[in-house]
Amino acid sequence: MQPLGLRARMPGAARADVRELDDRRVVWVEVNGDTHKGALSFEASSVIENAARAAVAESLPLVIVMASSGAEIRDGFAALHGWGLAARALTDCSGKVPTFIVVDGPAVSGPALLLGIVDHVVMTDSSYAFVSGPTMVADFTGIVVDNEELGGSAAHARHTGSASIVVPDLAAGVAAVGQLLTYFPDHADAEPPAFPTDDPTDRPTPEAGDAIPAASTGSYDVRTVIRSLADEGDFLEVRSRWAANLVTGFATVGGRPVGILANQPMVLAGTLDIPASQKGARFVAFCDAFNLPVITLVDTPGFYPGKDLEWRGMIRHGAQLVFAYGRATVPRICVILRKSYGGAYIVMDSKRMGNDLCLAWPWAELAVMGAGQAAAILQRRATPEEKAAFEADYSERLLNPYVAAERGYVDAVIDPSDTRSVICSALDALVDKREHLPGRKHDNSPL
Repeated sequence: MQPLGLRARMPGAARADVRELDDRRVVWVEVNGDTHKGALSFEASSVIENAARAAVAESLPLVIVMASSGAEIRDGFAALHGWGLAARALTDCSGKVPTFIVVDGPAVSGPALLLGIVDHVVMTDSSYAFVSGPTMVADFTGIVVDNEELGGSAAHARHTGSASIVVPDLAAGVAAVGQLLTYFPDHADAEPPAFPTDDPTDRPTPEAGDAIPAASTGSYDVRTVIRSLADEGDFLEVRSRWAANLVTGFATVGGRPVGILANQPMVLAGTLDIPASQKGARFVAFCDAFNLPVITLVDTPGFYPGKDLEWRGMIRHGAQLVFAYGRATVPRICVILRKSYGGAYIVMDSKRMGNDLCLAWPWAELAVMGAGQAAAILQRRATPEEKAAFEADYSERLLNPYVAAERGYVDAVIDPSDTRSVICSALDALVDKREHLPGRKHDNSPL
């Protein structure tokens, strides 16, 4: 397909066209850092605005390659106005068509904020992005930093979560976008594309259960479980270095693209904190917008405790994950691998949060808290022997999935080796799931 130019004669650093990316038609925008260092004039921003509106009108994904030093100073206020128009158009894309930015150079000031609007950001190793640069930071705070430390790709992968994927160069960045696109439909009114696979839907997965340590406090890599369930063991993880106590990514199960969200016991014992809640909420919302079923793998002892977290808004940010699950209408399957305690049990897509199927492995522990924590509260004045007896009784009576199953909070207790087969059957049954959405302007997400 020959690229079809959009406003091809407009001056400035931005160029746009409709082209094919790995056999998928996309609206493609390039902000060229070699033209006035990629500064966005009114005309350049108008190209981005027009491309975003074309993506919505034609129901095509939007891909932007960005290398921009910010608004064109020589244009004055007109440049700011143009950037505002581009930001508004990108906002209109949200939840309608998938949007991507590949940062291959600077993304400074206004252009940096565009990174927070789109669905996925891919950064090259040499790229950087920030709202206020090193000079302003030094002037206002007295702290001297360079571009890399302030807003390099490593910082956005590890600390801010702005980068979904970090790659060596632009070619790898474009390939990463193509790989992501394989899991998503062109627009919100379409189903994700089906994948041909030779991996049997009834393939046993004993290795999933074997990954769980015998000790309830033992650590393991939950990605081992994820890969055992996915077709051919393929799993594309996003934001892998940010909030690593929660794993998010895409796979196919039985040929159907799905989003997978899982607690990671290797990091902070799989507890939930503010970044993990934000990461999970954003991921669930994206999957819901583009019709990807969500599979949630649960192994968490609860929320990470601490005064600092509470003061920084653990309540508000923890509610983001609750809210995202609560409003999601796509098929939702929850598998409790081991621990599911307290408020985190509710947050991680529990039955009462509206999931379609809740499964548990035989050794799963569902309770308000663990036996040791319960003994510390309820047996404060007891002898060590009495506490030990209490913990043993508590574990036997309450820390098992069968109590929850009797009360309807768990649909089935299954052998780990049957997990893939049950999930595939559930996805088949839920393929036509539809929910009536209430008429309202929009919800009020706890940002």
